[in-house]
Amino acid sequence: MPQERETVEYIDITRYSGLWYEIARFPKWFERKMTNVTAEYIPEDGFIRVINSGMKKGKKKVVRGKAYIVENSGNAILKVSFFPPFKGDYRIIDIDDDYKWAVVSDKRKSSLWILSRTPKLETETLKMILDRLYKRGYDLHKVEFTEQN
Repeated sequence: MPQERETVEYIDITRYSGLWYEIARFPKWFERKMTNVTAEYIPEDGFIRVINSGMKKGKKKVVRGKAYIVENSGNAILKVSFFPPFKGDYRIIDIDDDYKWAVVSDKRKSSLWILSRTPKLETETLKMILDRLYKRGYDLHKVEFTEQN
């Protein structure tokens, strides 16, 4: 039986760029109790500027980083650094044909983010994404939905 591809085949960086809203995630210490989380990707010469922000205890928190595309990955695997020299694994594992939503994880499936171009996803779309993640072996009990208001 052929093994399922780990990431999407190809990402058009220009279409992927811009603002994304976090719909759901696996809990991470740096996002604890954070709401209204967004990620913005801005192509620069040789890297992609990353601006993650969210609200925590009534204050806006912003972290800036750089992402570098991994060669021969179809632009679907990036190494992201917010605190050099450390780089995190960022893999686009599912995406809407029109780039309306995306799913990001890492090689070990220990991270997960469901992103959307809008603050809310239609129920049917979210259910379809979660079903696809379940079939790929993701523990949906760990999914935490992000408050967007």
